Amino acid sequence: MAAPQDRIHLVGSVPLPNAETVFREVAAAVGPFIRRIPDGETGDRTGWIRFQQKMLMEHPAIELDPTQSPLPVTQSDGTVLRQIQLVRLKPDVDPEEVSFETGYDRAAIASYRKFRRMRGAGEIPGGVRFQVALPTPMATGLMYVSPVGRARYLRAYERALLRALGEIVSSIRHPDLSIQFDVCQEVLLFEDYFPTREPDYRESAFQQFGRLGAGVPDDVELGFHLCYGSPGDQPLLKLTDAAVLVELMNGIAGYVKRPVDFIHIPVPKGADRSFFEPLRNWRKPAGTRLYLGLLQFKDDAGNQARVAAARHVVKDFGVGAECGFGRTDPKQVPRILAGHRAAADLL
Repeated sequence: MAAPQDRIHLVGSVPLPNAETVFREVAAAVGPFIRRIPDGETGDRTGWIRFQQKMLMEHPAIELDPTQSPLPVTQSDGTVLRQIQLVRLKPDVDPEEVSFETGYDRAAIASYRKFRRMRGAGEIPGGVRFQVALPTPMATGLMYVSPVGRARYLRAYERALLRALGEIVSSIRHPDLSIQFDVCQEVLLFEDYFPTREPDYRESAFQQFGRLGAGVPDDVELGFHLCYGSPGDQPLLKLTDAAVLVELMNGIAGYVKRPVDFIHIPVPKGADRSFFEPLRNWRKPAGTRLYLGLLQFKDDAGNQARVAAARHVVKDFGVGAECGFGRTDPKQVPRILAGHRAAADLL
C-alpha cells in the first residue's frame, strides 16, 4: 500500500479566486494525501499559457508572420476552438539580445509568501512542499510561433524561462519547493498534431528536457506533467494507449541527469488494461513516483475500474485528475476534491 502522502497529485490549476483559498480548500480536503500543493494558477495564469501569448503579442521584438496561415486548435471531436495567428521574432532582431518577462517568478514568489504563512499557522500540513508549474519553451513555441525562425525564438524564450526559474529557486527555500514542468505540446508534436514538424523533433524535445532539469537544484523536487491539452474541457487528441507517453517518459529518464521525483501522465476516460500495457516499457528511474491521471469528475465507478485496470500493469502508483481543472465551475471544486479523497482510499 502506498504511503498516504504519495497517493494524490494535483496538476496545478484550480478554479478558485486566489492562492489562499486554493491552499485552504485543498489542504482541508486532501492534505494528508499529498506531498506538494499548487497555488491553483489563479489570476493571469488561469488559461495556462494564454497570458504568455498576450505578452508576446505586446512585445516590441515580436510581429505577426504574414506568410503563415492561422493554426487551428482542433479538439479530438473535430471542433475547432479557435484560430491562432502565428508570430515571429522580427527579422532584424538578435535573439541573443531579446528578453521576455514571463511573470512566473513573480507569481511563484508571491504565492510562496502566503504558503509559508499558512503552513506556519497549521492550515497546510507540515512537510508539504509548494508546487510551481512551468511550461516548457516548446509550449509557446509550437502553439503561438511561426515555424519559420522558431529555433531563434526558442533560444530566447528558454533563456527567459530559465532566468525566471533561477529567481524562483533563489527566493524560495529548497526544502519547501517542488518544480513541475508541463509537457503538453510535445505530446501533440509526437502525435503529429501540428501542420509541420522538424525531422529532429524527438532529439530537440529530449535535449530541452535535459536543459530544464539541469536548472533545478538537486535539493528542489522535480517532476513532469504530461498532457494532451484540454482548452475546451475536451482533449485535443485521443490516445489509444500510453505508448507516446512512455516514449517521452523514457526521453526524460535518458536526458535529465538529476533525479526526477515524479511524473504525472493523463489517462482518458475510456482507458482499459490495453491503454496501460506500454508502461511495461518505461525505463523507470529509481525514486521516480508515477501518478496516473485517471480520475474523472462524477465517475467514481469508472475511477475504480481504471485503477483496477492499471494495477494489472503497474503495481505502485498515485492518482490525480487527467489535467488541471481550472476551467471547471468553481462550485464543483469541493466535489472534485472529495473524489480525490475517495480515490486515495483505493490505493
